[in-house]
Amino acid sequence: MALPDYLQEAGKDYARQLTATTSAPINTGTFTGRSFVAGADPLQTSAIQDATAGLGSYQPYLTQAQTLTGTGAGGAGSAGSIASFMSPYQTGVIDESLRQFDLSREAGMQQIGQNAYTSGAFGGGRQGALEGQYMADTTAGRTGIANQLLQQGFQDASARRGQDLQNQFALSNFQRAGIAGDVGNLGQLGAFRQGLDQSQLQADAQAAQTAAYEPFGRLSQYGSGITGLAGGVAGQQFQTPAAPSPFSTALSTALGIGGLFGKFR
Repeated sequence: MALPDYLQEAGKDYARQLTATTSAPINTGTFTGRSFVAGADPLQTSAIQDATAGLGSYQPYLTQAQTLTGTGAGGAGSAGSIASFMSPYQTGVIDESLRQFDLSREAGMQQIGQNAYTSGAFGGGRQGALEGQYMADTTAGRTGIANQLLQQGFQDASARRGQDLQNQFALSNFQRAGIAGDVGNLGQLGAFRQGLDQSQLQADAQAAQTAAYEPFGRLSQYGSGITGLAGGVAGQQFQTPAAPSPFSTALSTALGIGGLFGKFR
């Protein structure tokens, strides 16, 4: 469509501006690229360091448990593992118990001799048989008492060892739960701050993009105006490429990354 005379200069001016605007490439680096991606927040860095340091923190407790229960690489518990839980007073208790037992048996031996003397059989074979049986019973009794006390001490030591293992496992679980809680909290707070930083960078990128495409929108409006004055139908107006909302970007970033740190729990 030919322009009327009164629009000839405007058309030439539009053509000059169109040529100048479209011939210069847009520097997309001013609003795209890695410089507009928020880096890790210091809290996230701390969370990652804590998580890395906490990995395998249970191993010393597991190794100790395997050593005591005999399930480790060697296949047998460490020497003296039960003995280390035995009471230091057990030997004294056993000795005193046997001493008291011996004293109680001495009276019985004297009674056999007294009965033999009274019946006129003192020094005879019957007295010797009775005393021999009595001594055999005494020896068996002493052995039974000693074994019973040793068994009791062993059971007590085993119980204390088991409780010690449970305490170590509880401490390990508490430690790992504490580390996981710290990692989760630090990571989620850091992700939120990272999201805010990302929203600011996204806003900067959006502003730079708007500035880069602003001449095209202005020129499009100019051309549409000339076309309208000439009596023609204006073409489709230039539209700046759509950009996501900075706040929605920040929110999705915070929720996504924060959720990853939360899974460490």
